[in-house]
Amino acid sequence: MHVLVTGASGFIASHIVQQLLAKGHRVRGTVRSLAKEKDLARLRALPGAAERLSFVAADLRTPGGFDEAVRGCDAVLHTASPYTLDAKDPQKDLVDPAVMGTRNVLLACQKEPSVKRVILTSSMAAITDEPESDHLLTEADWNNKSSLQRNPYYYSKTLAERAAWEFIEQEKPNFDLVVINPFLVIGPSLSAGINTSNQLFVDLLAGTYPGIMNLTWGFVDVRDVAEAHVRALETPGAKGRYITAGETIGMRALVELLDKNGWAKGNKLPKLGMDCGAGDFAVRLSSYLQPKGIGSYLRTHVGRVPRYDTSKVRNELGVKFRSVESSILDTLVDLEREGHVKREAGTAPSH
Repeated sequence: MHVLVTGASGFIASHIVQQLLAKGHRVRGTVRSLAKEKDLARLRALPGAAERLSFVAADLRTPGGFDEAVRGCDAVLHTASPYTLDAKDPQKDLVDPAVMGTRNVLLACQKEPSVKRVILTSSMAAITDEPESDHLLTEADWNNKSSLQRNPYYYSKTLAERAAWEFIEQEKPNFDLVVINPFLVIGPSLSAGINTSNQLFVDLLAGTYPGIMNLTWGFVDVRDVAEAHVRALETPGAKGRYITAGETIGMRALVELLDKNGWAKGNKLPKLGMDCGAGDFAVRLSSYLQPKGIGSYLRTHVGRVPRYDTSKVRNELGVKFRSVESSILDTLVDLEREGHVKREAGTAPSH
């Protein structure tokens, strides 16, 4: 197939491009600017890229900006969307590009008869804003709590996905829509920069956290997320939303895993135990001193353990998730290779 991947140099998108090329597909990737060749160099070096990978410039907010990019493609994988917990202007920096970008891509696909399927990279943020420990999340759940003031990134992902489903319902285009909803995406990167999710590990080792908080994350490996997109493309019966997430792990277990694998030496892993009732209270209180987006995230997630059902993506798309431990350690080795973290000589990971 001839496949368009938006935001092709992004963390998830670059792995999708790699896997599509490995499957023999022709790939066209959109980027904000073709002038930043260093951002594209690693993609151009992928096996099959010289013969089957091309790039075009496209902007999320420009009406008609994707018309040329979509032309002649069989399918479109829309991954481009800003990701930050701390936006200065949430409407301008998060909501507008996420929603307008999604609509612009769908409008371009509607004009192009060759497009038969659009796969949208959404997020667990569109499913829940504040996970309840006694509720098993499924694809039927929607985030109804976020706003510009409360978890604005979550709000942007929710509005963008809702806009996509409303477009399908109202316009009834010739293509179908499949949505991938990953949790916190980690893993080796195909670019030199640090993505927002992997920054968590850099911060943990740098002493950014005052103590071991009562936070539990649902992680998923970027390679598994990319595979879910490719399988959604290649599986004729794929439909609806797909929660894409591996196991959960709490901060204490994460710190212990890093310590056990030699990452404590020469770094500043948190030691103070704050994963208790008094600690939760302290975190919530101090969250008001944090940047607005980070503060609202802490208040809505401390003391909560997310639970979710991934049977749909496993049964319908055949995705098997890597263990959270191996994914975390692979991430750290990759961050070390890129010079973002370091450990003392002779303290190699055990896996």
